Amino acid sequence: MFTTVATWVGALLGIAILIAMAVGAVAIDFDALRKPRKGIRRRKNSTTPSA
Repeated sequence: MFTTVATWVGALLGIAILIAMAVGAVAIDFDALRKPRKGIRRRKNSTTPSA
């Protein structure tokens, strides 16, 4: 009985950690999209792709 409960508790904690990591990554991506980039300028007639 204890092993079953411990297994489910461990599984739920693992899922919670994975969800928290995914939410954190999405939050960082959206935060980076909101801020304007400084120091990166494109040339108008450049033939090479910018990074």
